[in-house]
Amino acid sequence: MESLELVVVIGTTILTMGWLARRTGISEPLLLLAAGGLIGLIPAFDSISLEPEVVLLLFLPALLYWEALTSSVREIYSNLRSIALQSTGLVIATAATVALAAHTLGYDWPIAFVLGAVLAPTDAAAVAAVATAMPRRILTVLRTESLLNDGTALVLLAVTIEVATDGQPFSWGRTIIDFTESYAGGIVVGAAVAVVLLTVRRRLPDALLHSVLSVATPFVAFLPAELLHVSGVLAVVTCGLITTRIGPRVISPQARIQAVAFWQVASHLLNSALFLLVGLQLPAACRALSSVSLLQAAAAAVLISVVVFGTRVLWFYTMPYVIRLLDRRPGQRARRIAAAQRLPLAWAGMRGAISLAAALTIPAVTADGRIVQQRDAVVFITVVVIVVSLALMGPMLPATVRRARYPADVDPAKELALAHQHLGASALAALPGLAAQHHVDEDSAGRIAQHISEQAGWSANAEAVGNRQSLELDLLTVKRQALAELRDRGQIDDIVLRRVQEYLDVEELRLSRKATFEHIVEV
Repeated sequence: MESLELVVVIGTTILTMGWLARRTGISEPLLLLAAGGLIGLIPAFDSISLEPEVVLLLFLPALLYWEALTSSVREIYSNLRSIALQSTGLVIATAATVALAAHTLGYDWPIAFVLGAVLAPTDAAAVAAVATAMPRRILTVLRTESLLNDGTALVLLAVTIEVATDGQPFSWGRTIIDFTESYAGGIVVGAAVAVVLLTVRRRLPDALLHSVLSVATPFVAFLPAELLHVSGVLAVVTCGLITTRIGPRVISPQARIQAVAFWQVASHLLNSALFLLVGLQLPAACRALSSVSLLQAAAAAVLISVVVFGTRVLWFYTMPYVIRLLDRRPGQRARRIAAAQRLPLAWAGMRGAISLAAALTIPAVTADGRIVQQRDAVVFITVVVIVVSLALMGPMLPATVRRARYPADVDPAKELALAHQHLGASALAALPGLAAQHHVDEDSAGRIAQHISEQAGWSANAEAVGNRQSLELDLLTVKRQALAELRDRGQIDDIVLRRVQEYLDVEELRLSRKATFEHIVEV
């Protein structure tokens, strides 16, 4: 019964905080964190803990897969060097500086490095929730970094936990081998799963089965990678990127509409639930403190927060200059951005539930039965750093974006216009032959050609086009009302209503997207 109560509370809170965020303009993740903290104070929920296996085996694959599906492979390839440096070098640099700060505060080196590995990665859900209104290139770098750095951090965490709990000596050679095996193995597994599942998709008979397979895909990719002790993160991301690239030639439109609708809702629910559960852990982390006082732990958490974000800022204001000294090719010079435009990249270093799950995976006892000292402090510090990053860094990110004054990102609109024009030209060229093949008369083919031309060229009289679309949208409203009246009078049943309503919904979606595209082109 407690599980059902928790589900109801989480669902109700997500809905309420989402509504409140849209009414007030306050960051939704921040509201969910605060709500989770308040719920954690209620006696009925004070014993609920966030199981790391739930985050790492349920939440993480699903969220990574959706982020990969909505990423641009071309943009990732264009920015691969920056992404690779941030998802590996910055993770290691952050882990090292955090470990040094923690050791200075009195923590033993092994547990200090564990804390560094826990706090090293940014969180895909947290970054996606606040990193908006940026140019496509900047967003791609941030999103892909947050996808890949989890893999680096989890390998680093496994190595540091072995040192802290099993007494294994640290070895750079073994660590590098572990990284290489984990990355290469994850990519191979993800690619193999993608090829197999895309082959299966070609033979699936209907859209519903496609949707079921889409839901299962991230877990089908993640599980074998983990069983083989390679990066499940890289496996899911690789599988998602390959599906994004090849999927349009394999997946039917109906299956795509269903899958996208599902993943949009599911990713929002999973992201929101994670923010809420992180907030829920703050009171529990305070109560669990025993190795140090609350004041000492809070002071350490504030200092570690400064180190985490200071390291990121320092990275983005030193590494680009090192790269400039080493790479002076004209093409690379054209890609440079000003110092002010790097600030949003440096600022978007939010931590999230992945770090908390990593902290909770730290064993309570060592291999020889001794209690792992200061584990409780590590969990507390992790929760505080997450809260600080979402409460302070997140709300301030839009201001840093405005101050950066990025040039207008016109490329997506140009590419969208080019796509419509090319599709229209291709369709007009094929129309005569197809019309003859399907025995369509010239008048009907002429009307189709006119419609294609309007879609491809977008009539010069934009106001007239907009008026016609407004009229068509209003007529759809009239049709819906008439449909409901028929049902209310008992002349049609609910099944017929839903079938007709589905057609009206698709038509409205088409008109709305067409109006949005024309607005983009005009801008």
